[in-house]
Amino acid sequence: MGEDSDSGSYHQREMSQHAQAMERLNLSVNKPKDMESYVGYANLPNQVYRRSVKRGFEFTLMVVGESGLGKSTLINSLFLTDVYSSQYPGPSQRIKKTVKVETSQVLLKENGVQLRLTIVDTPGFGDQVDNSNCWTPILDHIDSKFEDYLNAESRVNRRTIPDKRVHCCLYFIAPSGHGLKPLDVEFMKRLHEKVNIIPLIAKADTLTPLECREFKKQIMKEINENKIKIYEFPDIEEDEETKENKKLARRNGPKDKEHTPNSLKERVPFAVVGSNMILECNGKRVRGRQYPWGIAEVENLEHCDFIPLRNMLIRTHMQDLKDVTNNVHYENFRCKKLTAVTAGEGKRPNPKGMSDKNPLEQFENEKDEHEAKMKKMESEMEQVFEMKVKEKKQKLKDSEADLQRRLEQMKKSLEQQQRELEEKRRNFEVEKKSFEESQKMQDERRKLENSKTLDGKKQKQKKTIF
Repeated sequence: MGEDSDSGSYHQREMSQHAQAMERLNLSVNKPKDMESYVGYANLPNQVYRRSVKRGFEFTLMVVGESGLGKSTLINSLFLTDVYSSQYPGPSQRIKKTVKVETSQVLLKENGVQLRLTIVDTPGFGDQVDNSNCWTPILDHIDSKFEDYLNAESRVNRRTIPDKRVHCCLYFIAPSGHGLKPLDVEFMKRLHEKVNIIPLIAKADTLTPLECREFKKQIMKEINENKIKIYEFPDIEEDEETKENKKLARRNGPKDKEHTPNSLKERVPFAVVGSNMILECNGKRVRGRQYPWGIAEVENLEHCDFIPLRNMLIRTHMQDLKDVTNNVHYENFRCKKLTAVTAGEGKRPNPKGMSDKNPLEQFENEKDEHEAKMKKMESEMEQVFEMKVKEKKQKLKDSEADLQRRLEQMKKSLEQQQRELEEKRRNFEVEKKSFEESQKMQDERRKLENSKTLDGKKQKQKKTIF
């Protein structure tokens, strides 16, 4: 009995010691502030978060489509702000004769997070009779922003590099129900390697649900046939967008669960409806459009894909859009640019290939090439010299002919003046002769008169004497 009691007490003491050790271990694990068990690198995400919030975020969104498809209304609905207002109207009310790229910036704040949003619109796109090359200004704008970013990276001071690159392009497709137009196909083929393209079906409330589904299938079929690369959504397990869609589906109660897509890939192209009007529907205030047969709600998954589009752009995939722009599209542009710069070095002969040739033969070849080049340059210079001599001779001939013509004119004018002077001199001689004759006759007449008066006086004197 004594041995059993000793062994029992021993086991009890061992179990109590083991329990105390486990308790101390649990306390050490549950105390992250203890420097013996907590290093601190788990706080790195918080540092990154604070720094990102302090610096703010930048995002550039391009909207492309024909006028009247609701681009301005959709942008205002997405960000719940008046990006386009009466003071700054949308692109449809600023239609240009040619396609012109215009940008507008707005600073958005939400829960202490700042987003510098840049909207790039293209008034005049697709509104002309001849729409050939209407995508050229858009391509030039995207390339110019890539060029600016590349130049900023090449500078000495690279602390602050503003990111004005286009991260996403929302391409609006008219709800025709017949597929893509040739302009739509050509535009997306031109830009799919430059920017993330997300196709949208504008004004989806003009289509029935069946028409909308068939129209989506037709658009995706034509996109695949033309090998157009639109933005590919990454595979995210149970992301925020999927949860939000499920919540909205439960709230709205979709009637047709068979045709309700669950992922973003199944919803592409997004069928959207934009509206800034607040309406009353079943006692709730909703944004939508009023029709005689009912209300088309903007935030209803049964009516359109506005909510998935907004969640994708802002909540779930904004950073992925920026990463794809930086890691894929910008890197392709940078690679082509640097390859073009260094293309001249690739044309030079390879030193390994030179070792297999005879140096004397290579020297003779280079000498012959140099002599041929010099002869070609000499012949070109002779041709240029002859051409300049001919031009100079022609100029001298023209100037000589001009001088000869002027000399003839001057001679003719001098002869004319000489004839006029001769005529005047003759007239003057005649007038002088006639004047002299008249003066002579007047002098003779005076002499006769004077002689008569003298004779008369003499006779009177004689009569008085006698």
